[in-house]
Formats: sequence, structure tokens, C-alpha cells
Amino acid sequence: MALVPCQVLRAAILLSYCSILCNYKAIDMPAHQTYGGSWKFLTFIDLVIQAVFFGICVLTDLSSLLTRGNDSQEQERQLKKLISLRDWMMAVLAFPVGVFVVTMFWSIYIYDREMVYPKLLDNFIPAWLNHGMHTTVLPFVLIEMRTTHHQYPSRSCGLAAVCTFAVGYILWMCWIHHVTGVWVYPLLEHLSPGVKIIFFAAATIIINVFYLVGEVLNNYIWDTQK
Repeated sequence: MALVPCQVLRAAILLSYCSILCNYKAIDMPAHQTYGGSWKFLTFIDLVIQAVFFGICVLTDLSSLLTRGNDSQEQERQLKKLISLRDWMMAVLAFPVGVFVVTMFWSIYIYDREMVYPKLLDNFIPAWLNHGMHTTVLPFVLIEMRTTHHQYPSRSCGLAAVCTFAVGYILWMCWIHHVTGVWVYPLLEHLSPGVKIIFFAAATIIINVFYLVGEVLNNYIWDTQK
């Protein structure tokens, strides 16, 4: 795809995430007033990740347009740094976390929605906003992967970064439970301590698998030998 269509597409996706975040934060839900606020939910963290990522994509596109035909080495270095940051975020955060949120949410929702998204939330969150948070993330990130080649880090560094994020969020949930006595997700209330450990370990493995899937998919799409 040409640069301008890709630029417009990324800008539109960025605006959609900004709209979703603004509408979500405007909702007067009791959970927003408790310890951790919106930041205790992985869905909200993922929305911020996606918005920041596409913001960097738009900034990279604008910088590329502005430096086209310019021989300034300093501007070229800054552009390369932006591209490296964009690619790293895509590989380590935007793709694996986004795919994890979508697949885990809808898998548990189909099995028993009360474990992850109680029906009471329908009174606060409209259906379109729910899909904006838990559905459109996947096609948006796949569109980005298809339109732009991203340079993945070494596999060991990438997996280490993904594990750090996963363990960090698990520790954050455990800390919230320690402070409030309530688990972020109702599902965890029904699990014994041993099963919780297995669940957390499985979730960490799954998000690492999604990192590998992203790497393989990126290489398949952009295989220069084909």
C-alpha cells in the first residue's frame, strides 16, 4: 500500500482508540472508583498500549514525510529511533497483548460471561464500546502487520520482555487483592490457590505463544524471498 493510504488508516485507528478511551473513562462505574481504578483491568491497559502504539505509527509516518528528500543525518537518526520503537512495541506489546485480550475475553465470555464480564456491566457499557475494547483490537493490529513490515527483536529478548509484562500484571493483580481483598476478575474468586498458580502460568505461556505467532506471521507476510 502507498504511504498516504497507510498514514490515513493509522490516523483513523488512532482516533478510534482515543474515542473509545474517552467514552470508557466517561462511564461512571463503581469499579473506576476503587483501588487501582481503570488501570487494574488488562483491557484498559491494552487500549492504552494500542493508542500509544498507533500514535507512534502516525508520528513515524509524519516524520518520514517531513524528512523525505532531506539529507539531514540527525533527522534520519531520529526517524530510525522512532521506527525501532514502533517495531518493538508491535512485537512485544501491541500484537501479543492485543490478541491475548481478545481471545481470552471471548473464550471465557462464551463459557460463562459472569466470570469476566458480568451482565450488570451492560447497564454501564454499550455494546459498541464493548466490541471496541474486545473485538476490533484484533483486526486493527492485523491490518497494521499487513501494511507495514516490522523488525522483530531477537527471540530471547522479545520473550523476556513479554514475560516481564505478564508477570508484572499478575503481581499487580495480586497486590490489588492483597490491598482490597477482592480479585480484579470474578473468575479468580472461584479458583483455589494451586489452580490460580496454574492459571497464571498458563496465561503467561499463552501470551508468549502469541508473541511467537506474531513473529511467524510477520515473517510469512514479509518474506523477501517470496
